[in-house]
This record gives sequence, C-alpha cells and structure tokens, in this order.
Amino acid sequence: MNIAIDGPAGAGKSTIARAAARKLGYIYVDTGALYRAVACECLSRGIDIKDTAAVEAALPGIRPSLAFADGEQHVLVNGRDVSGEIRTPEISMAASAVSAIPAVRRFLLDTQRDIAANNDVIMDGRDIGTVILPNAQVKIFLTASPEERARRRCKELEEKGTPQPFEEVLRDIKKRDHDDMTRKEAPLKQAPDAVLADTTDLDLEGAIALVTGIIEDKT
Repeated sequence: MNIAIDGPAGAGKSTIARAAARKLGYIYVDTGALYRAVACECLSRGIDIKDTAAVEAALPGIRPSLAFADGEQHVLVNGRDVSGEIRTPEISMAASAVSAIPAVRRFLLDTQRDIAANNDVIMDGRDIGTVILPNAQVKIFLTASPEERARRRCKELEEKGTPQPFEEVLRDIKKRDHDDMTRKEAPLKQAPDAVLADTTDLDLEGAIALVTGIIEDKT
C-alpha cells in the first residue's frame, strides 16, 4: 500500500506523515531528505550547487540511503548518518536547488520506487503522486498559506535556538515555492486525483487527524 503526500515547503508534511505512519502502521519515507543529503554532501565537498555540471559529476560518488530503526528514519550518505546536518535553512535552500537538476531527480528515482515497491509506505515530497508513485492508492496534497508556514517555521527555528526574522523566513518560503513550482523537471503541483488538505487553520493534532482520516476513508 502506497500513500503519496505532496505539498510546498513548510506545510508540515514530514511531521504529519511521520505521525500518520506511526498511527496506521506504515513505514514513513521522507524523500526530501534524500535531496537534502545530496545537497549536504555537495556543500561538504565545496561544490557550487548552482554549477549543474559539477553536481552531476559528483553524483556517482554519492550514495544516499534511508535506514529505519524503531520506526524512525535515518538518512545516510556513504554510510554516514547526516540526519541532523540536513535540517538547517542553508541545506533547505540547497536541496531546492539540486532538486531542480534533472540528473539528480533521475539519480534518486529508483531509490524511492524500490522502497515503495517493498513496503507499505507513506511517502512525502514534491512529486510523489505525480512522478514517483503515480499509481499510489492514496494521494494527498498538503498545504497551508505562506504566512502560516512561515510562522510555524519561525517557531521551529526558535525552539532550536536559531531564530530568524519572520519576513526573512516568509521570503525564503515564497522563493522556494516559486522555484519548486516553476522548475522544468517534475514541478510541484497537485495530482488530479489527489485530495487537497489545507491545514492553515488547524493545529498539529488537527492536521494529523485530517490526514489520517483521508487515508482511512480511501483505504
């Protein structure tokens, strides 16, 4: 059973999908973490992520993978656990840049499909229902207003001890939305058969209930 959850940056896809997977007994797969892992490795090697040729040349030496322990996903690059490193704002923007490179998307396609082919998964990302798992039994497009997503992100950064001004966070989110929706390769968009789940006016528990309810209704 494959559940695809797509949506823009800051919509809470990872948190909500992880909670829904735990509640419903699925394996949670954060595909965005794979793009973050590639971006993280490129930056650690001093590669300019805007240099498409340089990023493509580095791909054969990058081996991103996901490991699952006690229901939690761990992100590895060449065997090194980078789960914590990839959650910074710098890596978020870098991931958006590398995800626009067609060679990177092709590079990660088989990895994502292999996981889904062998497990009951809830997989979230930008193009899961449109490209990665077009035959997923359930598709959800999870979103919230840019302002609400920025507010949530500010709260998260503050809790991590790395606060940023609201206007700066909002600007970054709007830029990432534009980049994700206008890229040539697998742009962010709602699949025709996806259910729209807008969580702007919901708290976390309400959003989790909304998504799990959709999945239960569809399955």
